[in-house]
Amino acid sequence: MRIIAGLAKGNKLLSFKGDQIRPTLDRVKETLFNILGDNTVDSRFLDLFAGTGNITIEALSRGAEEAVLSDIASDSQKLILKNLHKCGFGDSKNWELLKMDALKSISTLSAKGKQFNLVYVDPPFNANLYDSCLTKLSNSTILEENATIIAEHFFKETLAENYGQLKRYREKKIGDSCLSFYTINQTQ
Repeated sequence: MRIIAGLAKGNKLLSFKGDQIRPTLDRVKETLFNILGDNTVDSRFLDLFAGTGNITIEALSRGAEEAVLSDIASDSQKLILKNLHKCGFGDSKNWELLKMDALKSISTLSAKGKQFNLVYVDPPFNANLYDSCLTKLSNSTILEENATIIAEHFFKETLAENYGQLKRYREKKIGDSCLSFYTINQTQ
């Protein structure tokens, strides 16, 4: 697991031993950021279920203006902080780590008036959290008008085409993973 491009390119990230966390594979991450392209530059990036911090650190490396990571697991929180420091972002003021579950993070960020144009949702594949998380995002005030929400999921799991005001506009299968891209449906 490494940072693919940008300021921290080539840095190897620390990970968990064993299979307690399933970090996003480099090829999935590379596909994601190739699809996002220049939209990452100057973005406000939210990473729910941040795990190792892999996706957010890649976004920061590629020029995200602001990033918020959320993870409830204390082991993940410690690893995220180590990886941010390892990649040179430890003292940066453009990221925040929320030490709480994803649904509470959405409520907390909404109460603070925060908004994001890129949101990454990657809960544990077997946790059955996609519907509740995407629905909560749809009903929140944290999404900018043209926000992109990306859900990484097991390729055999089918996510709904719509979650409230969110509408899926693209799916991309990569190995055992699938990326589903949502945006706000402007016709509702």
